[in-house]
Amino acid sequence: MSPIYNFCAGPGMLPPEVVEHLREDLLRWGDASCGLLEVSHRTRLYSELKSAAEANLHKLLNLDHRYTILLLQGGASGQFAMLPYNFLRSGDCANYLVRGYWGEKAAQQAARIARVRVLRHWDEVPDAHAVYTHLTTNETISGTALPQAITLGEMPLCADMSSDILSAPRDYTKYALFYAGAQKNLGVAGLSVVVAEKEFLSHARRNLPAAFCYLEHTKANGLYHTPNTFAVNALRHITDWMLACGLETLWRQNQRKAEKLYATLDQSAFWRPIAPENERSITNVTFRLPSQALEELFLSEAEKEGLIALKGHRSQGGIRASLYNAMPESGVDKLTTFMREFERTHG
Repeated sequence: MSPIYNFCAGPGMLPPEVVEHLREDLLRWGDASCGLLEVSHRTRLYSELKSAAEANLHKLLNLDHRYTILLLQGGASGQFAMLPYNFLRSGDCANYLVRGYWGEKAAQQAARIARVRVLRHWDEVPDAHAVYTHLTTNETISGTALPQAITLGEMPLCADMSSDILSAPRDYTKYALFYAGAQKNLGVAGLSVVVAEKEFLSHARRNLPAAFCYLEHTKANGLYHTPNTFAVNALRHITDWMLACGLETLWRQNQRKAEKLYATLDQSAFWRPIAPENERSITNVTFRLPSQALEELFLSEAEKEGLIALKGHRSQGGIRASLYNAMPESGVDKLTTFMREFERTHG
């Protein structure tokens, strides 16, 4: 059968090797007498799994012992609330750089807890007395990304990196705390990876309900409640895969994938990229066709070719191709070939 290329923005495509490992683990996990879903999180096997996943992340992110990693539930949307809940007190302020849908969602949650200074552009002057500044590094819906070298004052920098973590070179030591829903570059839904500088984390509130307190989760070593062992296992396998591939190799491939797709979009007026050229994301490429009828036909015919989940977000419409690490270059080659033929026959 011809390969299926899944361009969904999340849950994203997984490497076939990782899917095979997960299938095997469901039937029999390591030296356990049962499958992964039946093994207690209090066992040696899970402890070793968690340690291996965290060690992989430390290596991939190039972070040392000054940073701690929490594997939590609730996804990035949960962190929109958990971050301000843990660090903002009555009368405090936080800066939120808002450049799209998810940045807006994060700012709205923080505004329920304390005062929020919303910045609409990265050269705006932040509130110098804020507890932290938050940004969303990549907006999956609009297909826009922030410059890597962005600086927003001297206060601690926090970020939602759900859709572009480990997709391109980045200095993660610039951030006091960052988080990512795992279902794009880090595995499957049901897990959020939170990485925090220990010194910054020491300033978090302690008088919170335990389930929503970073310090309680740290003290419990990630075992305050039953973790999503399947998602943690997927994280371990996909970080193993990234280490085996080599980040430099993945990054070069990601750049080529984006360049090929944008080159196809820019070659004629038939395709209408949504993101401004200086803000284009390399992980989520968004565009429109001359009419909604053509877009619907494009999606229908693409699916017949094994190019699936290309429909844009319901709030924006159009087409969206998500090019996460697991999307092979051959998938983009097939998509661009299909696009050229579609334009020839329908343009």
